[in-house]
Amino acid sequence: MRSVLIYILTLAVLLPSISSWGIIAHYQLNKEYIARVLCENRDKPQMHCDGKCYLAKRLKAQQDKQDKETSERVQHSSLIQLYYESYQAFTFATPVAPAQHQVFTYLLSVYAAPVHGLLRPPCA
Repeated sequence: MRSVLIYILTLAVLLPSISSWGIIAHYQLNKEYIARVLCENRDKPQMHCDGKCYLAKRLKAQQDKQDKETSERVQHSSLIQLYYESYQAFTFATPVAPAQHQVFTYLLSVYAAPVHGLLRPPCA
């Protein structure tokens, strides 16, 4: 039962990408009928269209349909805000007078990693 459900869900996820393959397979199986009846250029055999115009129109229509569905899905989807940052301005309770400026100095030492333990050739 579980494996059947997995196959159904996989097929449902892959169906939009497989649909164009279905159109191409339908064209290949019915190429003679499409070239004889549905082709726009059936009156001009020198063009050797053989129904490719019909195939191109069907693939274009399928792509437009997928694009429309995707844009509608994006427009109607709700936005979930996962992070909210409130901006607060900080003010000091007692302002510092101009004559009482304090100068802070920080002693910054340059850190050097021990190179002798890190850079070794690999053991054979």
